[in-house]
Order: sequence, then structure tokens, then C-alpha cells
Amino acid sequence: MKPNESKMSEPSSVESRLIKCAEYIEQNSEKNLTLSDLSEKSAMSQFHFQRRFTAMFGVSPKQFQTAIKIQKLKQSLKEGGEITSAIYDVGFGSSSRIYEQVNTSFGMKPSSYKKGGEFEEISFSMRQTFLGKIIMAATCRGVCFIHIGDTYEQLLYALYQEFPNATLTATPKEMESDLDHWIHALELHLSVNKKLPEIPIHLKGTVFQINVWRFLTSIKEGETVSYSEVAQSIGKPKAFRAVANACGSNNIAILVPCHRVLRGDGSQGGYRWGVSTKEKLLNLESTRSII
Repeated sequence: MKPNESKMSEPSSVESRLIKCAEYIEQNSEKNLTLSDLSEKSAMSQFHFQRRFTAMFGVSPKQFQTAIKIQKLKQSLKEGGEITSAIYDVGFGSSSRIYEQVNTSFGMKPSSYKKGGEFEEISFSMRQTFLGKIIMAATCRGVCFIHIGDTYEQLLYALYQEFPNATLTATPKEMESDLDHWIHALELHLSVNKKLPEIPIHLKGTVFQINVWRFLTSIKEGETVSYSEVAQSIGKPKAFRAVANACGSNNIAILVPCHRVLRGDGSQGGYRWGVSTKEKLLNLESTRSII
């Protein structure tokens, strides 16, 4: 290693201060941390601190603190903590504050999350497509689950694993419902290139995962990006490995197109539902983009 190489790889003074501030937020997430206090601790003006922090971490200091609170709350609920006490312990101050975060962070009420989706009503439907068998499931907010597999039993088991205590209701193929229209539209899109209608999706994950998945929905058919490009686009250029993990955790195949993300060298990389399925999707979309 050259004498100056390790020095060049070290974070700048500003980056170092921001990292220390993020660590401080994580250690004191239950406290009322003001922008004034955090900027003073980082030796920056409030405007400069807010801008640099957001550029480095992809979220504002307030959003970062909220994400830490939610992570701690999820962990407490998984460990069997009482809901109301857990909400106050992590620093939300009132139960209404956590319910403000439901759509973007939990994807369901904390009580449902704690109980594996209990009281959550989820409809599902399964079809045979040229990719194989597909299951699509939805809550009242939109599609929350699309998996591809070899057998219906495998797909149904995966749904039960994700929502073990939810009320799961199968919709027959002939049933006239939103879910039936959506899965039929997906079938036609895959088989005869019919344009997909606007299908609502119900994302459930961490703030970082949701930022990745939302960006993926902006990638147009026929286009591909690398994990590093996704990381840069969401404002976290060093988090390409975390981006890859988020792609691997995606529960909504095709509609959240993680198949359009490749390795930096242009090779396909892995895919939750098999590399051959990823190849089929990419080849199909590449052919359509030429037509």
C-alpha cells in the first residue's frame, strides 16, 4: 500500500463529523433531538448540516431518527414487548405518532406486525404464466406480495411465512375483483405485451428498503442499472451491498422490478426467483423495447 492510500480512503472531516452525529442519533434516538442541537454538535450551520447529512445518508436527520425508532420498535415487538409501552420507550411520545409512519415503514399497524399480520385481511390469487406459477396477494392498500415458483404449494407457503396470522382469502379465477383484474393484467402483460394498468402497491419494509424499491419502480422497461447506480440515485453511494440485500428482500416481483438491477460488470447477478427467470424477463423486455 502506498503511504498516502490509507489517508485517501479515510472520510473527510465533514464526513467524519456526520458519521459521529448519526451514531449519536442512533444512541439517543428516544430523545428530542433538535436540528439546532445536532448542527451545533457537528460544528455546522443548520442549513449546511441538513443538506450534507441528507446528501450522505439519503434521508434528513429527522427521518433518520424516525427510522431508528421504528427499527427499535420492531425489534421490541418481535421480542414480545407490549405495544403501548414499546411505542413510548423508543421515544414516539404518543401512539398517534407511530401510526403516522404506518404506510411507509410498517406497511401495517404495529399490532398486526407484532402478530404476524393478525387482523390484516389479505386476498390472494394464483396463475400459471410462461415464467411459471405466480401468486399475487393484496391488502386494501394494494399489492403486497408477488412471488414466482414451481408449485402452488410452495407459493402459498411463502405467503403464509410472510403473513402467518393474517386472514388469507383465495379469490377464484372467475371472481370479479380488483385483485383478479390485476393478476389478469399481469398475465397479459407478460404473454402478449399488453400495457399494465396502474396497479397500487403496498410496500412493507425498512425506510432504506422502501427507498430502494420506490426507485426501482422508476426504471423503465428495457433499461437496466447497477447496484452502485441505485445506491447513488438514493443518495447513499457506498451502500451498494445494502441495495443488493434490499433487492433480494423484495416481495413484489415484476411490479417492483429488481430484475432490472445488474452487477457493476454488466452480468446478471442473482435473483430471488432464479437467474433463469431474471434472464427471461430481461430478454422479454429487451425484445419489446426494440419493437
